[in-house]
Amino acid sequence: MRNLWRFINNYNAFFLFVIFFVASIILLVRNNDFQRASTLNSSNEVIGNIYSQVNQITKYLHLEIVNDSLAKENARLRNMLPSSFFNDSLKTELVKDTVHRTQYEYIEAEVINKTITARNNYLTINKGALHGLKKGMGVIGPSGLVGIIWNVSNDFASIQSILHEDTRITSSIEGTPYFGPLIWDGKDPNHVTLTDIPNQLNIKPGMRVVTSGLGVIFPKGILIGSIAKSGVKGGGNFLDISVKLSTDFYSLQHVYVIKNHFSEEQINLESQNKESLNE
Repeated sequence: MRNLWRFINNYNAFFLFVIFFVASIILLVRNNDFQRASTLNSSNEVIGNIYSQVNQITKYLHLEIVNDSLAKENARLRNMLPSSFFNDSLKTELVKDTVHRTQYEYIEAEVINKTITARNNYLTINKGALHGLKKGMGVIGPSGLVGIIWNVSNDFASIQSILHEDTRITSSIEGTPYFGPLIWDGKDPNHVTLTDIPNQLNIKPGMRVVTSGLGVIFPKGILIGSIAKSGVKGGGNFLDISVKLSTDFYSLQHVYVIKNHFSEEQINLESQNKESLNE
């Protein structure tokens, strides 16, 4: 306390100056309209800038919550797409009865780990068997194809990325009847190769490559990427087509797991056909 009084006594002239200066400013502002308006305008501008900066910081801190809510909303909207429904139509000359049943369900998940530059790449997501996930389900991102569920625990699942030497996803060039498997050469994480496309097809850069809809994993028309360039494979009748992926695996944070409600029925039927052929 003694030191405090000594400090005040040594600098009493400065403190008196500050007190008189503040008092004079207050009196000036209160008794003069122009100065009062100018001061208010300046203070409002300063406070407004402070609020703006605080708002920007608050928005940044809430980005994760916003991203999660947007991912859930995207999953809900995907579940409403026409391609998510099974068209069970009964048509006769007199009656047309159409009933749409949901075939594909989209389950939102967050990417919590991933590899991109390895020869065989995987991703880990925060959803598992307790959320209805099973091995073999297809996975897409906000911009396109990602991969296929490989292993599942109760709360997590690993995805075999399209950037994996063993991943084969049957794809087609949009608007054409031709299809073939996608292959990754282990080099560029932005490009894969579409093979077994007949060379008589007029291929142009920029054409969209999508899922073919064959099999039980992906519905038809899911975006994979666009054609970068093409060339005849070994001088034969088929093309090797370089496809630029629409999914940026470096920035990928949320994915959608595709649950085909009719997959088991289709697989059982096709297995019966194989058994019949082997008899």
